Order: sequence, then structure tokens, then C-alpha cells
Amino acid sequence: MQKPLVLPPQGAVAMRIRNATNNSGERLSQTKSMIIPDLDTPQKPLNRHRRNQSQHNAGQSLQVHVNLEGEYLNKAKILEGGKKQRKNWTLTWVVLSSSELHFYKESKQEAVANLKPGCKPDGVDLCGAFIEWTSDKSSRKNVFQITTKSGDEFLLQSDDYGTIKKWHDAIKKAVDRWSSGDTRPGGGKASLVRSNSSECLQRRAGDSTKVKGKESKPENRRSLMFKLNYSASDSADKNGVKNRLKKFISRRPSMKTLQEKGLIKDCVFGCHMLTLCQREGTTVPKFVRMCVEEVEKRGLEADGIYRVSGNLSTIQKLRFIVDQEEELNLGDSQWEDIHVITGALKLFFRELPEPLFPFRFFDSFVEAIKIKEQKQKIQALKKLVHQLPKPNHNTMKLLFHHLQRVLTKSRQNLMSSQGVSIVFGPTLLWPELDGGNMAVNMVYQNQIVEFMLIECVEIFGPEGK
Repeated sequence: MQKPLVLPPQGAVAMRIRNATNNSGERLSQTKSMIIPDLDTPQKPLNRHRRNQSQHNAGQSLQVHVNLEGEYLNKAKILEGGKKQRKNWTLTWVVLSSSELHFYKESKQEAVANLKPGCKPDGVDLCGAFIEWTSDKSSRKNVFQITTKSGDEFLLQSDDYGTIKKWHDAIKKAVDRWSSGDTRPGGGKASLVRSNSSECLQRRAGDSTKVKGKESKPENRRSLMFKLNYSASDSADKNGVKNRLKKFISRRPSMKTLQEKGLIKDCVFGCHMLTLCQREGTTVPKFVRMCVEEVEKRGLEADGIYRVSGNLSTIQKLRFIVDQEEELNLGDSQWEDIHVITGALKLFFRELPEPLFPFRFFDSFVEAIKIKEQKQKIQALKKLVHQLPKPNHNTMKLLFHHLQRVLTKSRQNLMSSQGVSIVFGPTLLWPELDGGNMAVNMVYQNQIVEFMLIECVEIFGPEGK
């Protein structure tokens, strides 16, 4: 039968404490229940009442000397399980007891009284925790950080340095006690392990080494082979998925087939100018012509025409109807705002895969606008315009004559040639590659549109021809 663990006589206890004090200053908090007795010395049976009293004293000695009723501190949780949290400072009643730090919304007495059955206050396990002062986690003064082994991080702060220093030292002492254990006179570590209400000490420092040896045991051959087989089968599954996808894509009908069956319809917005005109059998897209006619019918005198933006959701609704090739009446009440129609027209030109001024002509138009002599500049631009594809030329001619009519009502709509060019410059032409200076390109874009707008008749000829 195993002998019960008992303590030596009072005199021997006192002698051991004095010896421990002389050897190390860390033994000041040693209590009777934490002393390992000499196994060869005959022991007297311990009175149960005295054993309970000893355990009670041991529990008190493990508690750091802080007022157990707690104190109000500012608390913020910045990390939970390694995941960043929003930093919100709250005034919290903090209580330190043995290895845990408890947080209450009010003082402990009120919190315990108002606590619902089965609920526990927020707490921090100090075992394996790390504590340090910090100044980069908060702009407040007197802040220290607690990092737990579970990946949580807390900040505690108080404007009174004396108060926060007291809590920092007390929590650090508790962390050090529970993280490293108490040092014995023999030089080993006596790590405390709790089991319900009893406490036991590991008597040999080598025990912890043996436990760590088991934890760091390398993977056996069987588990390694399992991983290799799993990775091989996983690779095979991926190859199988790839092969099935390739077969599916190869069997998929072509875009032309889907269009012939009517499953996919070509959109108006985002369609190439030449393709759209060929499909519609015209040289000017029908939607462009409809918008121009509607603006000239009721919008030439509208304040800020083409400069003021229309409602974006209504513009997108109009775009959807046009793309679905549904019957469209721009005189309908839902398109009453003329700025919705002008916004849709500008969106059409911006959505073109190649602008109204084709990419290959961009540099030529820039060089032409740099010519200082007026007549030579007009002739250079006129020559370039007549070299454009017919859908681009005819659409450009229709648009510029329309914008010139907008300028004839400049007193009513408050639009000038410069204002119109600022709107339509980046809308009608842009370089294929943004390798140059964007600001310089924008200046040339606006100059080209403004000059062609002013000299519209000279460059494009009369509107009817």
C-alpha cells in the first residue's frame, strides 16, 4: 500500500524555509504544502483538518497579492484566436485570482449578483501567457499587452501609472509563476499540476524531458507512406478533373453555332462599330441615330446638355433594353430625363472595343493637331477623316454636326466648344496602349475634338452630302 504524502514536523519546516531563503530569493513565497519531505524520515500521520488547512494556505500563496475585489481598468481585445479584432476600449472591473484574469462590466459583487445561471465572466488564462509594455498598439499612455497561448491579445490601460504598474507587476508575477514553476533548492523545477482540489508535484526534473520526448517523436514509416499515397491519389484526381474539363470544353458548341440557334444574341453596347453596322445593314448605328434625333427634338436647350450626368440605374436599364433588342421608344415617360439619353449615348461610345477614332489613327491625329498653320491643319485632319472606315466616318460626321447644333443654343444650355470637347475628347479617342503621358494625351484629345467641332463643315463637308 502506498504511503500517504505527509509533511515533516514544524521545526523541520522552519529550518527548510530558512535554508531555502539563504540559497535563493525566490523561495520567500514557499508554503508548507509545496515542500517535498525526506522519504527516509519517519512521518507522522497528518491530521485531515491540518491537511485541508495546508491546502487552503497553498491556494492563498499562489494568488498574487492584488486586491481580490478588483479595480476598474480600460480594456481592449485586439486579437482573438489569431484573428484581428476591432479595437474598442471599455471600462472593465478586473479581478486577478491565481492563474486567471476575470473581466466584469461592473464591480465583482454586482456582477456575481446579476450573473445568469450557467454563465461565466470573460476570463484570461495566464498559463503560458506573455505580458509586456507597449506603445505602438495604442496612442494612450500606460498600456501593457497580454498575449495568451490560445492566440488572444488584450490591452489594459489606466491613466494612473501607479495603478497600472501595480497590475502589470502582479500579473507578470502570476504569469512567471504558472509558466515556469517554482525553483526547488536542488536546482530542479517543480511544476504544479492541478487535479480537482488536490495538488501534486513532479518529483523528478527528468519527467518533463520524457514527456517532451514523446511529443517530439518523429512520424513513423506507416504515416509517411499514407501521406505519400494520399498526395499521389490527390494528384490523380486533379488530372482526372482536368481531363473531364477538356472533354467538356471540346464538346461545347461554338459561339457561331449558339448565335445561329438564337441562344446568344449580340449586344449593341460593346460591339465593334463595323460588326454592328453590318448586322443592322446601316453605316450609322441605329441607337446613335435615335439618341441624336431625340436630343435635337427636346434637349438642345437643356442646361448642361451632355455635361450633366443622368441617373445611372436608369441608364443601365436603357442599355439592357437596347442589348436585348426590345422595342424602344425614347419618347416614353420613363426616359423623360434627357440626361439619361445623353448619358446612354456617351456610354455607347465609351464601351466600344475600339474607339470611334480607330487606334491606328491616334498618332496621326495628334501630329495633325500640332500643325500651327490653320489651313494646313484643316487639310491634314480632312485627309485623315476620309481615310476612316465608312461606319466610323459617317457616325463621326453625324455626331459632330449634331454637337455643332448644340453649340448654336449655347446661351440656353450654357455649353461652349471647350466644354463639349472636355466631355467628348476622352470618349471618342484614346491610345491603344497607355504608355505615354496620360495628361498630355488628354490635352490632345480635347484639342482634336474642339478644332474639328469648330471646323466641322470644312472637315466633313455639308451635312446632306
